[in-house]
Amino acid sequence: MTVTTRFAPSPTGALHVGNIRAALHNWLFARQHGGRFVLRIDDTDADRSEERFVDGIRADLAWLGLEPDAMVRQSERFVLYQARFDDLVAAGRVYPAYETAQELDLKRKIQLGRGLPPIYDRAALALTDAARAAFDADGVKPHWRFRLDHDAGIEWDDLIRGPQHFAAATMSDPVIRRADGSWLYMLPSAIDDADLGITHVVRGEDHVSNTALQLQMFAAMGVEPPRFAHEALLTGTEGKLSKRLGSLGVDHFRNSGIEPQAIVALLARLGTSDPVEPIVDREKLVDSFDFARFGRAPARFDEAELAQLNARILHQLPHGVVVDRVPAGVDEAAWLAIRPNLTTLGDVADWWHVVEGPIDPPVVDADTRGFLDRAAALAATIDWSTDPWHALTAALKAETGRKGKPLFLPLRQALTARGSGPDMAALLPLIGRERAIERLAAG
Repeated sequence: MTVTTRFAPSPTGALHVGNIRAALHNWLFARQHGGRFVLRIDDTDADRSEERFVDGIRADLAWLGLEPDAMVRQSERFVLYQARFDDLVAAGRVYPAYETAQELDLKRKIQLGRGLPPIYDRAALALTDAARAAFDADGVKPHWRFRLDHDAGIEWDDLIRGPQHFAAATMSDPVIRRADGSWLYMLPSAIDDADLGITHVVRGEDHVSNTALQLQMFAAMGVEPPRFAHEALLTGTEGKLSKRLGSLGVDHFRNSGIEPQAIVALLARLGTSDPVEPIVDREKLVDSFDFARFGRAPARFDEAELAQLNARILHQLPHGVVVDRVPAGVDEAAWLAIRPNLTTLGDVADWWHVVEGPIDPPVVDADTRGFLDRAAALAATIDWSTDPWHALTAALKAETGRKGKPLFLPLRQALTARGSGPDMAALLPLIGRERAIERLAAG
């Protein structure tokens, strides 16, 4: 058996952080088992699906490094759905129903008023052929429901939640097709999982009841269902399900200067017993992925934690990974000098401006001015080919007796116009002899 997972977004909007997490976990599990990761575009809703969102989903996955092994579109699979549908109708597992939305709503209210569960009463099954013919003659098109087997128990061993049990008799026969012939989610998804050989489905716990219904669909089609893993949903920092999480997508993270490696490192571990760490090597994340380590409590997503992780990720990235995204002139030596002080990659431009200038010289008192003038004179005499910073500070210390902060801080401020930053031993060679002497003598 080849492990095959799938990620199945609807192209009605951009991916958000919850979608990204589901895609990542499906990708990680497939990679761990040498399997396949399938992208399924759920575009059965022609009115709401847009091609720009399909392009966006593919681009977002590529940016995150979650390239699928195959892609299918539900809109190109209607012939398959129709064939399965016809078989289920013939077998009596799918039936037409004619109630309007208003009638169904009234039924639910009556049931609730009587203290009964608001499930569909299967009135459509009692219709005679003549009654159905009359609806057809009046131009009333039916919607279609899947008939659950109330005598069959619904059970599965969820990879995260453990043993699950549902009573079919307490559930409504789900509508699988609208009166206009368009498909709802449930049946096409099950048909695709069967046809594509999906072995494992990782999705949010809000789909648990869908899984119970779909297991009966798999049984009705005579096919083996996938294994399911339902993970706890993300919550925001306020400690409850957050609408804001639905707006946090790749564009937001990219515009905020977040690296894809940071998003992957956070979401791979969020909600598990494993610590969130600045892991750049994805093979480590693949190797450590384990459903047994997933918790049942909602996973808390914190942008501040992501920002901190992003900085720690940046501090590990080699120059070759970022060379196309940093200012011209930032070679490996410059990158290694600047890298420890970065929060986002956008900070590189600020530090490179410190190197190339011009900078605004600090206002200093007369004593500091005299010290910096002497520093400028000594800077013209030292050897710049090896370690000019330590040569300069050693000469100044010997001549002036200064040490510690009184020695180093005025030099840093004069050379960079900043009170802190990269190691001056690495930064000073980048600034160079002529610029350094000019800055020390300015004022």
